[in-house]
Amino acid sequence: MGIALSLHVLAVVVWVGGLFFAYMVLRPEAASQLEPPARLALWSGVFRRFFPWVFVCIGLILLTGFWMITAFFGGFAVVGTHVHLMLGLGIVMMLIFFHVFFAPFKRLKQAVANADWPEGGRYLAQIRVLVAVNLVLGVVTIAIASAGRFMQ
Repeated sequence: MGIALSLHVLAVVVWVGGLFFAYMVLRPEAASQLEPPARLALWSGVFRRFFPWVFVCIGLILLTGFWMITAFFGGFAVVGTHVHLMLGLGIVMMLIFFHVFFAPFKRLKQAVANADWPEGGRYLAQIRVLVAVNLVLGVVTIAIASAGRFMQ
C-alpha cells in the first residue's frame, strides 16, 4: 500500500506540477519575451519532452488508484464520495490531455515544422486554455484527495 500510494502521489505531483510550471512560470515569463518562431519552437519542445511523462503518470495513477481501491479500500461500493470525485475529475483530466496530445499538439508540431507561425500560435492558444483547465481540475482533485475524507 505504501509503495502504491507513493507512486500515485508522485505521478500526480509530476503531472500537475508540470501544468503549474507551464502555465504559471514558463508562459508569462520566459516564453512571452520570445518572437513567435522561437516561442512556438520552445513550446513544441517542452511539450514533446513533458507529454511522455504525462502518459507514464496517467498509467501509474490508474494502476495504483484502482489497485488501492480494490485491494486496500474494499472496492468502489465502500470508498467515500471523495474517491469517486477524485476518479471522475482524474478521468476528465486524462480525456482533456488525450485531446491536447492528439489534436492541437499534433497540429502545433506540424505548424512549427512548416514555419506557419500564425497557425502554430492558434494551436498553442488552444493548448494554453486546456492546460489552464487541467491545472484547475488538478488542484481541485488534489484538495479533494487530501481533505475529502475529513469533509464527510
